[in-house]
Amino acid sequence: MFKHKQKPPKIEYDPEIQYPVIRASICTGEKVAGFKNRLGGHFTEAMLIRQPSDMDTFRSLYGITGDIRTEY
Repeated sequence: MFKHKQKPPKIEYDPEIQYPVIRASICTGEKVAGFKNRLGGHFTEAMLIRQPSDMDTFRSLYGITGDIRTEY
């Protein structure tokens, strides 16, 4: 009846070139976790954040321990 929640496919993340960021919509409140390129500013989407446990999954999947910047 209910489907099991699947982990998102892991994308390549290089902390030397990219940093983790949450993109949030001011209008809808939708949040997307991903990585932003330090040089060009290109954002790569990793997963949709629907609840606090999704943020924990994102952190553990990519080994992120510090704070994550939120951009609107």
